[in-house]
Amino acid sequence: MLIKCTKKLLDTLDVKVAKDHQESPLFSWHANVVTVNHRKTVILLNDLNRYVIVLYGLKKKDLSNIDKLIFRAMIEIFEDECINEDIIDAYFQQAGEISFSTTDDRSSTSRLNRIADWVHQFHDLLIDDKIIQSPLSMRISRMLVSAGKGSQEYLVPVQQFHKNLEALFGEPIIKCNAVVLKVTLDLDDFDVWRRLIVPMNTTYTVLHNVLQKAFGWQDCHLHQFFVYRDQKPVNMSMINHPSFHREGYIPTLNIVSDEYAFDYPDELEMVWENGLKLSEIPFEHAKYTYDFGDNWQHYIEVERTIDDFDCNHPVFVDGSGDTPPEDVGSESGYKNFLYIMSDQEDEDHENFKLWAEEQGYRKYDPDFVKKAVERLFGWN
Repeated sequence: MLIKCTKKLLDTLDVKVAKDHQESPLFSWHANVVTVNHRKTVILLNDLNRYVIVLYGLKKKDLSNIDKLIFRAMIEIFEDECINEDIIDAYFQQAGEISFSTTDDRSSTSRLNRIADWVHQFHDLLIDDKIIQSPLSMRISRMLVSAGKGSQEYLVPVQQFHKNLEALFGEPIIKCNAVVLKVTLDLDDFDVWRRLIVPMNTTYTVLHNVLQKAFGWQDCHLHQFFVYRDQKPVNMSMINHPSFHREGYIPTLNIVSDEYAFDYPDELEMVWENGLKLSEIPFEHAKYTYDFGDNWQHYIEVERTIDDFDCNHPVFVDGSGDTPPEDVGSESGYKNFLYIMSDQEDEDHENFKLWAEEQGYRKYDPDFVKKAVERLFGWN
């Protein structure tokens, strides 16, 4: 494997530079070092497919073992992409040991600079206590990019990477463990639910994003997850507590999206969702709460597991029911909204209709939901 370093990166590393070393583009990467949040950040860009690897917060000891760190980062991120373990092993076997050289392509250097801008743009995906930035690398690798200088065609790096691996190894590329989830919006008088297939290496942040698209929310409010275990008789005295489960399951963990939540501790253990995967906190019963004002509670049940799922991102399967408009004022407000919308003679009808459009409200459309979820992952 060949890592073609900018002069700036080579000045940072203590490595031997290979001369006249040629490598297949699939096993060749351009690399640069930039500063993000006052921390050294190394960006790698594959020469063939433009896939991106981001290493963040590197210290002197990390830079002195950069070859081992690059291998470890690629393995971790490829696993998070749900690439078949046999394919990963075959890739590194063919790639061989890492050699370093200087950059030989101005366009790749320019692309590295553009990627640095995207790292800043998607700074909310950075995980402070981790060097290997898997969610950020995967997000940038799903950006639509030009196929080449002067080309009018575009590609998505992760898609191109998969095609390259399939062409080389001739085997199915994607294989992962997944769960089938049924997610039901807790409403007394309406049946609103969505079914999803979710790989176990999906982060809770990504699951949140998928649920937003699946239900048509606008991601304008805070959210949190609760994970449950054993079932007991329903304790109605706890019905107004955020962790209450309508079927009596006992809460074991509160997964929060906002660091300020830790300023208001509860008896229930609380963890931050940033970078946390379903495989690290698995569940059979969970709850997703969105908008603590309207308090939209979504009950999540695992219907079954899949050992050899052939897709590396969550997929919408089916569902039913219209999601209420954002900020409608809980179920009672939704009922009032539907009442006024059903009467074209009502003096508030036109105002409510315009307001609903501004809120992004729409009737349940499975094709629309499917495409909205796919667009999260650059596949549509």
